[in-house]
Amino acid sequence: MSRDLRLSLTLLTMSLAAFFAAILLGPTPLSPVRALAGLFGQGPSGDNTVIQLIRAPRAVAAFLTGGSLALAGAALQGLLRNPLAEPGVLGVTASSIFGATLVIYFGVASAGPAVPIAAVAGALAATALISVAAIRLRSVATLILFGIGLSSFIGALMSLLLSLAPTPFTLMEMVNWTFGSVANRSWQDIALAAPFMAAGGALVLLARRGYTALTLGEDAAAAAGLDLQKHRLLTVLGTGLLTGASVSLAGGIGFVGIVAPHIVRPLTGHDPGASLAPSFLAGGLLLTLADIAIRLLPGTAELRLGVLAALIGAPVFVLISLRRRGGL
Repeated sequence: MSRDLRLSLTLLTMSLAAFFAAILLGPTPLSPVRALAGLFGQGPSGDNTVIQLIRAPRAVAAFLTGGSLALAGAALQGLLRNPLAEPGVLGVTASSIFGATLVIYFGVASAGPAVPIAAVAGALAATALISVAAIRLRSVATLILFGIGLSSFIGALMSLLLSLAPTPFTLMEMVNWTFGSVANRSWQDIALAAPFMAAGGALVLLARRGYTALTLGEDAAAAAGLDLQKHRLLTVLGTGLLTGASVSLAGGIGFVGIVAPHIVRPLTGHDPGASLAPSFLAGGLLLTLADIAIRLLPGTAELRLGVLAALIGAPVFVLISLRRRGGL
């Protein structure tokens, strides 16, 4: 059994254990027997409802969101050869959040799955724009600057929406969406986001060999037969779909795309192509554990998942920055 396969199996086992813990733990802890019975619909109606309609979809939503963001981050780091790259770097996260808050602003958030659809639409619009830029721009650095400019512009539009919010309730809803949470997510929400996550993951995995080739530099990779423009386009489209679907499911959650690949990378021999699947599993595991921690924290108000992710991820980001610049 190869090293990478052992790592993936270990992370998968840990993820399954975390899922089981997620359906056990909460404001009202359940015994393992009751949790298993409720998961398969064999327990009392109350247990079945809590497990099948509240805890299980919440745990799955946390895992898929964390995994998708980590996979997108690992792909971008492989493309840009920079461990600080993450899904928000190209402006897709900001565009997706803007799409969701725009629906809330106009008061149609209650119209079925309007918010998730708007979040995916915002991500796809930004992805389409960046895809055109990825084809036309030869320099990856220029593409990053384009993404930063797009993100800044979308941020300005977000500030405009927040300042013009018609009611305090609308403002609260818009701000809450930017914080990120998987509370009260349903199987319908997951079913809406999952196809976009699957499509984005497939595109990124198609490009996995190119990330390994790029470790030698763009010129060497091109000499080895890598189509740089096609590879860049696959990555941008894949990460855009992954990020948009994640935002549609959980709102704005940052730093998972940096932390999970950073943990996995040394365990895969610093091969960016080999780190994709383990990064997905590690990201899903980390966000599932973070969501469990949120539910167990004392207090009447539940801490937002995006806030906890930032509290953990921001110091890691600073640490990686300092090490990369020789500060540590």
